[in-house]
Amino acid sequence: MSKLSLDRILQSQGFGTRKYCRALIEDGEVVIDGAPHTNYKSTMDTDGLVLTVFGDEWVVRERVYIALHKPANFECSRKPSHHPGVLTLLPEQMSWRDVQPVGRLDHDTTGMLLMSDDGPFIHAQSSPKRHIGKIYQATTQEPVSAALIDQLLAGVKLHDEPAPLAALTCIARGEHQLEIVLEQGKYHQVKRMLAAAGNHCLALHRSAIGSLTLDSLGLAEGEWCFLDQAQRDLLA
Repeated sequence: MSKLSLDRILQSQGFGTRKYCRALIEDGEVVIDGAPHTNYKSTMDTDGLVLTVFGDEWVVRERVYIALHKPANFECSRKPSHHPGVLTLLPEQMSWRDVQPVGRLDHDTTGMLLMSDDGPFIHAQSSPKRHIGKIYQATTQEPVSAALIDQLLAGVKLHDEPAPLAALTCIARGEHQLEIVLEQGKYHQVKRMLAAAGNHCLALHRSAIGSLTLDSLGLAEGEWCFLDQAQRDLLA
């Protein structure tokens, strides 16, 4: 970003329409360096700029990159139909900024979900050409057997898929626990692969994307954080 008027800065950060942002500024709700700033026409450098709006500190970011620990019963859609949308777990500014999920997790699947308002980032992360491994922990109805693991590693045929889909790695983590790594992002893929291999998925959790793990972020269910460049590099 570069030098912008204060009302445009607030608008770019998702605080509302330009008219509303001007009113916030004129009402003294925007504080910079400890003092209310009431001139919305003032221009300032956005690099490293920190605003306090309604008493909350806000670091100005040209684009946002977010990791969310998605709970169950939230939909990865801007227009959810049966459950609340994941955007309700973020500050309202994120909706104004047109933040979107990067790919989708089923409403009953938990774990790491990336979100951003950076179109090229979303496209790159969603592209099947990237071959980025995603780690899932699956709870199965039937015990995990060596034969099940062999099938998932060899590949199983799914309806409407031209070729069998195989896991990159597949490891038993308990009698009914399976860790599976996929690089595709097909619809209900883990659940459908387990069903095709003769088992059933009772619960599913995504614990990592690339080398970025949910544990390293320290997020409880429903919590989120901004990702810095070093963390985003782990997604490659």
